[in-house]
Amino acid sequence: MNKAIVNDLSPFGRHAPAGLARAILQLTRACPASWAGARRAFVLRSLAVQLLGGRPLDVEALGARMRLYPTNNSCEKRLLFTPHYFDPAERALLMNIASEDLHFVDIGASAGPYALFMAGLSGARAQILAIEPNPVIFERLIYNIRQNPFATVKALDCAVADREGEITLFLDAQNQGRTSVRISDAQGGSLKVHARTLNAILMSEAYERIDALKIDVSGAEDVILEPFFREAAPQLWPQLILCARASAGWSVDLERMMPAYGYREVLRSRENIGWQRA
Repeated sequence: MNKAIVNDLSPFGRHAPAGLARAILQLTRACPASWAGARRAFVLRSLAVQLLGGRPLDVEALGARMRLYPTNNSCEKRLLFTPHYFDPAERALLMNIASEDLHFVDIGASAGPYALFMAGLSGARAQILAIEPNPVIFERLIYNIRQNPFATVKALDCAVADREGEITLFLDAQNQGRTSVRISDAQGGSLKVHARTLNAILMSEAYERIDALKIDVSGAEDVILEPFFREAAPQLWPQLILCARASAGWSVDLERMMPAYGYREVLRSRENIGWQRA
């Protein structure tokens, strides 16, 4: 397994892009959204990751300041070098529902891209909940939240599952940002974390509604959503759900389940499915 990278919590700006890394960053961010542009960006990105040797860079991405660690982390690598490629269809959907008092829940928040993106679009009365169980990634999430003037984002360091209590979180040897409560063959080890149900979290945080829910938990999305819809009051059902595509790992067929609760598919990208409440 690759050696874990220790987070650097020094003041933002210490790792500002410089020299060749800065030049490559400018080139990758300028690459067009075409097949040739993407291939060029990915080659340059690989070169830069090797050049950095595990070091982070302090940048602005998706309208927020973030310290990003591209080594052994797919999400942060995408954010750093090609933020314009980062889930554009999903972000377009979310832009349509941003408001002064947006209620947004991000399960599997990683270093904070979705939560910070929505905080930047929404107003002072918004409630944005970012949930991340991996302690290393949670520390990055907290750091990135603090670099921005968004008082609307709250982070929770727990797993979300179908029960309350201690649970095993499985890690990915090749992607530090990928974790799951479902048994994984990624051979990245595991750790014990506290788990809560989504319904319990929303009740304790006094949520009365959810405008949008984003969920990416590496194949355990059904473990969260199926009991939530059985237990939660209908007024808590999200108006929009962005769910990572992992149907091969689901024991519950969410694509058949969601229409039964009044949802219709409004997006299908390489990474996610979007369901909107009718």
